[in-house]
Amino acid sequence: MGSATTQALAASTQALAAATDVTLDTARELFAAARAVGESSQLSGALADPAAAAVARQNVVAAVFGGFSQNAQNVLKVVVAERWSSASELTDGIEELAIRAAALAEPRADIEGELFGFTRVVAANPELELALGSRLGGADAKGTLIDRLLADGTTSAPTALIVSSLVRQPRERRVRQLLSRAMRIVASQGDRVVATVYTATSLTEAQRARLSDVLSRRYERTVALNEVLDPAVVGGLRVQIADDVIDGSISARLADLRQKLAG
Repeated sequence: MGSATTQALAASTQALAAATDVTLDTARELFAAARAVGESSQLSGALADPAAAAVARQNVVAAVFGGFSQNAQNVLKVVVAERWSSASELTDGIEELAIRAAALAEPRADIEGELFGFTRVVAANPELELALGSRLGGADAKGTLIDRLLADGTTSAPTALIVSSLVRQPRERRVRQLLSRAMRIVASQGDRVVATVYTATSLTEAQRARLSDVLSRRYERTVALNEVLDPAVVGGLRVQIADDVIDGSISARLADLRQKLAG
């Protein structure tokens, strides 16, 4: 991510946070905008053109997305008034705002947990991952498949919207990559970080509480735990937070011992 994009995304995120009455419809419109911009090189080029005046780029928003709610239009006008490092990063930025809007619309929903659960379903079903990631299937067909999978009533509306919208516009990204990014964005919106905990046996509530407390103090923010049962861990835990890996498993110690003996 370029420095221009970092600043543009920060300003756009502030604009979304300052918006009143952010609803799922707001998120839905921002996802639609991201898809439209991502599918049209002409539109993305016009909105990301640093040589064009900000007001001219905002006029394009009004012309193309004039049917959207005032909330969504206002956010998009702030977005295009900023300078982005590339047209693709502009599209990524709008998509991130859509995910944040979904989280803002229903802050009590366990979106991170539901996204993680769906990620595990995809990981356990290669045929499903292939169907969602294939270039042969149309966006609407993939969206319909997701809608059927999540129509059991246990998935919250924000999660269903995020997953359905992302698989409709993968832009050369793998499904699990899309979902992992969405989890990080939702966690960031709630000022949390996501920790994936690999363990051979399920943690007790007391163990989860202690681990969450330790990690929260280390990272100076609330940590949401996602648990993965992995027999290969043997004993102990392996915790991953973004690029950080804390490996206290017996298997890691044995591997380290073998390496030392071999050396």
